[in-house]
Amino acid sequence: MHCSIATVCPDGTPHITPVGTVFLRDDQTGFFFDHYAVSLGENIDSNPSVCVSAVNVGRWFWLKSLLTGRFASEPGVRLYGKAGPARPATSEELQMIHKRVASTQWLKGARMLWSDFEIVRDIEFTDFRPVAYPMMMDGMWPAD
Repeated sequence: MHCSIATVCPDGTPHITPVGTVFLRDDQTGFFFDHYAVSLGENIDSNPSVCVSAVNVGRWFWLKSLLTGRFASEPGVRLYGKAGPARPATSEELQMIHKRVASTQWLKGARMLWSDFEIVRDIEFTDFRPVAYPMMMDGMWPAD
């Protein structure tokens, strides 16, 4: 999955940030590591409303869908909610991020980008909408 978080700037303009550190929980909440994206945090501090867009970027998913002319499942989802203030990550959250990036830690760029994680923000989700392409979903979801 590829995730981006949309926020609103203080002047009302939209802002979207790709975030590879989004984690979802089973209770309609999630969290992300607030590490490099300065504008993302500033926007949340001003207006906590967010939209997380998660898109399946798997090559096999898309190849199979394009070959058959049909999606077997939704290609993505938009999750709407409110993000909380920055807080220190728990040891469990740190274990989750270390597990996610462990296979790339031998790469210089991975060490530069994916180390020193300390701060997270919680998100409480209140609504969702699937990403819909009606011509390949045959009524799976209403058109967006």
